[in-house]
Amino acid sequence: MADPAAQLTERLLRDAGVVEGMRVLDVGCGHGDVALMLARIVGPAGQVVAVDRDPWPLDIGRKRAHEAGLRNVVFEPGDLLPGSGGDGGTEPFDAVAGRRVLMYQRDRVAAVERLSGALRPGGLLVFQEHDSTIGPGLRRAMPLHEQVHGWIWGTVEREGAHLHTGFDLHEVLTRAGLVVERVRAEATVHIPGSRNPVADIVMLMMPRLVGHGVATEDEIDIDTLEDRLAEERATTGATFIWDMAFGTWARKPG
Repeated sequence: MADPAAQLTERLLRDAGVVEGMRVLDVGCGHGDVALMLARIVGPAGQVVAVDRDPWPLDIGRKRAHEAGLRNVVFEPGDLLPGSGGDGGTEPFDAVAGRRVLMYQRDRVAAVERLSGALRPGGLLVFQEHDSTIGPGLRRAMPLHEQVHGWIWGTVEREGAHLHTGFDLHEVLTRAGLVVERVRAEATVHIPGSRNPVADIVMLMMPRLVGHGVATEDEIDIDTLEDRLAEERATTGATFIWDMAFGTWARKPG
Protein backbone atom coordinates (compact mmCIF):
# COMPACT_ATOMS: atom_id res chain seq x y z
CA MET A 1 0.00 0.00 0.00
CA ALA A 2 1.35 3.43 -0.95
CA ASP A 3 2.36 5.77 1.83
CA PRO A 4 -0.31 8.53 2.04
CA ALA A 5 2.25 11.10 3.26
CA ALA A 6 4.52 10.33 0.30
CA GLN A 7 1.57 10.63 -2.06
CA LEU A 8 0.79 14.11 -0.71
CA THR A 9 4.39 15.21 -1.24
CA GLU A 10 4.76 13.80 -4.74
CA ARG A 11 1.46 15.31 -5.86
CA LEU A 12 2.59 18.70 -4.52
CA LEU A 13 5.93 18.53 -6.36
CA ARG A 14 4.33 17.55 -9.67
CA ASP A 15 1.49 20.07 -9.40
CA ALA A 16 4.00 22.81 -8.57
CA GLY A 17 5.84 22.16 -11.82
CA VAL A 18 8.85 19.99 -10.97
CA VAL A 19 9.51 18.12 -14.22
CA GLU A 20 12.06 16.00 -16.01
CA GLY A 21 15.44 17.57 -16.63
CA MET A 22 15.37 20.05 -13.74
CA ARG A 23 18.22 20.71 -11.35
CA VAL A 24 16.67 20.67 -7.87
CA LEU A 25 17.91 21.37 -4.35
CA ASP A 26 16.31 19.28 -1.60
CA VAL A 27 16.93 21.16 1.65
CA GLY A 28 16.83 19.38 5.01
CA CYS A 29 16.87 16.04 3.19
CA GLY A 30 17.28 13.71 6.20
CA HIS A 31 17.41 10.09 5.04
CA GLY A 32 16.49 11.10 1.50
CA ASP A 33 12.77 10.36 1.17
CA VAL A 34 12.04 13.52 -0.83
CA ALA A 35 15.41 13.47 -2.59
CA LEU A 36 14.78 10.02 -4.06
CA MET A 37 11.27 11.07 -5.05
CA LEU A 38 12.68 14.12 -6.81
CA ALA A 39 15.38 12.05 -8.52
CA ARG A 40 12.70 9.85 -10.09
CA ILE A 41 10.69 12.89 -11.20
CA VAL A 42 13.57 14.79 -12.86
CA GLY A 43 14.98 11.61 -14.41
CA PRO A 44 18.50 10.94 -15.76
CA ALA A 45 18.59 14.30 -17.54
CA GLY A 46 18.06 16.13 -14.24
CA GLN A 47 19.99 16.38 -11.01
CA VAL A 48 19.07 16.51 -7.33
CA VAL A 49 21.40 17.95 -4.71
CA ALA A 50 20.25 16.87 -1.25
CA VAL A 51 21.51 18.84 1.76
CA ASP A 52 21.23 18.37 5.50
CA ARG A 53 23.02 20.06 8.40
CA ASP A 54 23.34 16.71 10.19
CA PRO A 55 25.89 14.58 8.32
CA TRP A 56 24.88 11.18 9.72
CA PRO A 57 21.64 10.73 7.69
CA LEU A 58 23.47 11.48 4.44
CA ASP A 59 25.20 8.09 4.35
CA ILE A 60 21.79 6.43 4.65
CA GLY A 61 20.52 8.55 1.75
CA ARG A 62 23.54 7.63 -0.38
CA LYS A 63 23.02 3.93 0.34
CA ARG A 64 19.32 4.15 -0.53
CA ALA A 65 20.08 5.96 -3.80
CA HIS A 66 22.68 3.32 -4.72
CA GLU A 67 20.27 0.48 -3.97
CA ALA A 68 17.59 2.18 -6.07
CA GLY A 69 19.98 2.67 -8.99
CA LEU A 70 19.59 6.45 -8.89
CA ARG A 71 22.75 8.15 -10.12
CA ASN A 72 21.31 11.63 -10.51
CA VAL A 73 21.26 12.55 -6.79
CA VAL A 74 24.13 13.62 -4.54
CA PHE A 75 24.02 14.08 -0.77
CA GLU A 76 26.07 16.89 0.76
CA PRO A 77 26.39 18.41 4.23
CA GLY A 78 25.31 22.00 4.55
CA ASP A 79 23.12 24.47 6.41
CA LEU A 80 20.32 25.04 3.87
CA LEU A 81 22.78 25.24 0.97
CA PRO A 82 25.48 22.75 -0.06
CA GLY A 83 28.97 23.44 1.22
CA SER A 84 31.76 24.38 -1.16
CA GLY A 85 33.80 21.66 -2.81
CA GLY A 86 30.99 19.11 -3.09
CA ASP A 87 29.65 17.29 -6.12
CA GLY A 88 26.56 19.47 -6.47
CA GLY A 89 28.13 22.10 -8.70
CA THR A 90 27.69 25.84 -8.44
CA GLU A 91 25.14 26.70 -11.14
CA PRO A 92 21.72 28.00 -10.03
CA PHE A 93 18.88 25.60 -9.33
CA ASP A 94 15.65 25.38 -11.29
CA ALA A 95 13.78 24.51 -8.10
CA VAL A 96 14.23 24.28 -4.34
CA ALA A 97 12.11 21.86 -2.32
CA GLY A 98 11.75 21.10 1.38
CA ARG A 99 9.48 19.17 3.71
CA ARG A 100 9.11 20.16 7.38
CA VAL A 101 12.10 22.49 7.09
CA LEU A 102 10.84 26.07 7.46
CA MET A 103 9.13 25.31 10.76
CA TYR A 104 12.55 24.70 12.32
CA GLN A 105 14.18 27.90 11.03
CA ARG A 106 14.63 30.63 13.63
CA ASP A 107 14.12 33.33 10.98
CA ARG A 108 11.96 31.81 8.27
CA VAL A 109 12.02 34.86 5.98
CA ALA A 110 15.82 35.03 6.07
CA ALA A 111 16.02 31.30 5.32
CA VAL A 112 13.78 31.66 2.26
CA GLU A 113 15.77 34.70 1.07
CA ARG A 114 18.95 32.64 1.30
CA LEU A 115 17.43 29.76 -0.65
CA SER A 116 16.03 32.16 -3.24
CA GLY A 117 19.57 33.31 -3.90
CA ALA A 118 20.39 29.80 -5.15
CA LEU A 119 17.50 29.85 -7.66
CA ARG A 120 17.69 31.02 -11.24
CA PRO A 121 15.38 33.92 -12.13
CA GLY A 122 11.89 32.49 -12.47
CA GLY A 123 12.92 29.46 -10.46
CA LEU A 124 10.48 27.49 -8.35
CA LEU A 125 10.36 27.06 -4.57
CA VAL A 126 8.15 24.28 -3.13
CA PHE A 127 7.56 23.65 0.57
CA GLN A 128 5.40 21.27 2.52
CA GLU A 129 4.88 22.11 6.19
CA HIS A 130 2.75 20.60 8.92
CA ASP A 131 0.71 22.83 11.21
CA SER A 132 -0.71 22.20 14.68
CA THR A 133 -3.58 24.69 14.41
CA ILE A 134 -6.12 22.12 13.24
CA GLY A 135 -5.90 18.65 14.74
CA PRO A 136 -6.80 16.28 15.91
CA GLY A 137 -10.22 16.86 14.36
CA LEU A 138 -12.65 14.73 16.33
CA ARG A 139 -16.40 14.38 16.79
CA ARG A 140 -16.02 11.79 19.54
CA ALA A 141 -13.72 11.82 22.54
CA MET A 142 -10.44 9.99 21.92
CA PRO A 143 -8.40 10.92 25.00
CA LEU A 144 -5.37 8.74 24.24
CA HIS A 145 -5.07 10.02 20.69
CA GLU A 146 -5.41 13.59 21.94
CA GLN A 147 -2.74 12.96 24.58
CA VAL A 148 -0.31 11.49 22.04
CA HIS A 149 -0.96 14.38 19.65
CA GLY A 150 -0.07 16.73 22.52
CA TRP A 151 3.14 14.82 23.24
CA ILE A 152 4.31 15.10 19.64
CA TRP A 153 3.53 18.77 19.15
CA GLY A 154 4.65 19.66 22.68
CA THR A 155 8.06 18.21 21.86
CA VAL A 156 8.24 20.07 18.56
CA GLU A 157 7.37 23.32 20.36
CA ARG A 158 10.07 22.81 23.01
CA GLU A 159 12.57 22.26 20.22
CA GLY A 160 11.85 25.82 19.09
CA ALA A 161 9.77 25.10 16.00
CA HIS A 162 7.06 27.41 14.66
CA LEU A 163 3.81 25.48 15.14
CA HIS A 164 1.73 27.46 12.64
CA THR A 165 4.09 27.56 9.66
CA GLY A 166 1.42 26.13 7.35
CA PHE A 167 -0.84 29.13 7.84
CA ASP A 168 2.20 31.44 7.68
CA LEU A 169 3.55 30.19 4.35
CA HIS A 170 2.07 32.90 2.12
CA GLU A 171 3.27 35.68 4.41
CA VAL A 172 6.76 34.24 4.83
CA LEU A 173 7.38 33.64 1.13
CA THR A 174 5.91 37.00 0.12
CA ARG A 175 8.07 38.86 2.64
CA ALA A 176 11.08 37.01 1.20
CA GLY A 177 10.32 38.52 -2.22
CA LEU A 178 8.81 35.48 -3.93
CA VAL A 179 5.59 35.43 -5.94
CA VAL A 180 3.29 32.85 -4.37
CA GLU A 181 1.25 30.88 -6.91
CA ARG A 182 -0.64 28.50 -4.63
CA VAL A 183 -1.13 27.49 -1.00
CA ARG A 184 -3.22 24.45 -0.16
CA ALA A 185 -3.89 22.23 2.82
CA GLU A 186 -4.64 18.53 2.87
CA ALA A 187 -5.85 16.51 5.83
CA THR A 188 -4.56 13.15 6.95
CA VAL A 189 -7.81 11.30 7.63
CA HIS A 190 -8.05 8.01 9.50
CA ILE A 191 -11.01 5.65 9.43
CA PRO A 192 -11.76 2.70 11.72
CA GLY A 193 -9.42 -0.17 10.95
CA SER A 194 -6.91 1.86 8.96
CA ARG A 195 -3.21 1.51 9.72
CA ASN A 196 -2.13 4.42 11.89
CA PRO A 197 1.63 5.08 12.22
CA VAL A 198 1.30 7.20 15.37
CA ALA A 199 2.91 4.63 17.68
CA ASP A 200 5.85 4.30 15.27
CA ILE A 201 6.31 8.08 15.31
CA VAL A 202 6.26 8.12 19.11
CA MET A 203 8.84 5.32 19.21
CA LEU A 204 11.17 7.31 16.95
CA MET A 205 10.61 10.44 19.04
CA MET A 206 10.99 8.72 22.43
CA PRO A 207 14.41 10.20 23.29
CA ARG A 208 13.14 13.68 22.41
CA LEU A 209 9.80 13.26 24.22
CA VAL A 210 11.47 12.11 27.40
CA GLY A 211 14.46 14.43 27.07
CA HIS A 212 12.26 17.52 26.86
CA GLY A 213 10.14 16.40 29.79
CA VAL A 214 6.96 16.13 27.74
CA ALA A 215 6.21 12.60 28.96
CA THR A 216 7.92 9.84 30.92
CA GLU A 217 8.67 6.36 29.62
CA ASP A 218 6.07 4.98 32.03
CA GLU A 219 3.42 7.38 30.72
CA ILE A 220 4.19 6.47 27.13
CA ASP A 221 4.45 2.69 27.77
CA ILE A 222 5.67 2.19 24.23
CA ASP A 223 5.30 -1.61 24.31
CA THR A 224 1.51 -1.33 24.61
CA LEU A 225 0.89 2.04 22.94
CA GLU A 226 -0.06 0.74 19.49
CA ASP A 227 -2.54 -1.76 20.94
CA ARG A 228 -4.10 0.90 23.18
CA LEU A 229 -4.47 3.31 20.28
CA ALA A 230 -6.00 0.60 18.09
CA GLU A 231 -8.44 -0.34 20.84
CA GLU A 232 -9.55 3.27 21.22
CA ARG A 233 -10.13 3.58 17.47
CA ALA A 234 -12.09 0.32 17.42
CA THR A 235 -14.17 1.30 20.44
CA THR A 236 -15.13 4.73 19.11
CA GLY A 237 -15.50 3.65 15.48
CA ALA A 238 -14.50 7.19 14.63
CA THR A 239 -13.29 8.87 11.47
CA PHE A 240 -10.93 11.67 12.42
CA ILE A 241 -8.39 14.15 11.11
CA TRP A 242 -4.97 13.57 12.62
CA ASP A 243 -2.88 16.22 10.88
CA MET A 244 -2.87 18.97 8.28
CA ALA A 245 -0.15 19.27 5.65
CA PHE A 246 0.15 22.65 3.94
CA GLY A 247 1.81 22.85 0.54
CA THR A 248 2.90 25.91 -1.37
CA TRP A 249 4.81 26.88 -4.43
CA ALA A 250 6.21 30.25 -5.44
CA ARG A 251 8.51 31.75 -8.05
CA LYS A 252 11.56 33.94 -7.90
CA PRO A 253 10.88 37.17 -9.85
CA GLY A 254 12.64 37.56 -13.15
